[in-house]
Amino acid sequence: MTKKRRNEQEVTTIVEPIALEETTSVSSLRSNLEEIKNYDGVVGYILRNSTSASIDLRDPGKMIDYAILSSSAIDANQELSELFGLGNAKSVVIEGKNVKMLSLTIDESKVSVFMEKNADSAKILKKLYAH
Repeated sequence: MTKKRRNEQEVTTIVEPIALEETTSVSSLRSNLEEIKNYDGVVGYILRNSTSASIDLRDPGKMIDYAILSSSAIDANQELSELFGLGNAKSVVIEGKNVKMLSLTIDESKVSVFMEKNADSAKILKKLYAH
C-alpha cells in the first residue's frame, strides 16, 4: 500500500480597509468639476492627488503648459504663505491678459480650473467647496 502525500496550501486572506470617504470625496469633486467645465468661460481643469490625475482641457495641445502652470502656482502659493506667515491659503487666482486660473487644495486633491478672464471664479470656488 502506497501512501499519498497531500499538498497542503495555506491561504491567507488579507482584508484591507476601504477608504470609502476619500473615494466618495474625490468622485464628488470630479462630478462638480464636470459640471463646472460647462460654465461660461471655463477652458478646463486639472485634478490631481497622490495616486492619479484627471485633465480635461479644450486645447489638449497645451496640456503640459497648463500642468506646469498649475503645479507651479500651487507650490508657490504654499511657499509664499509660509514665508509671509499667512497661514494656509485656501485658494489663489492668477490673472493674465486674457485668461485666469483658480487653484486650490481640497483634502488631498489639488485642483486648478482654467478660464477666460471674464469668467466668475467666485462662483466656481463656491461650487468646489460645496462638494
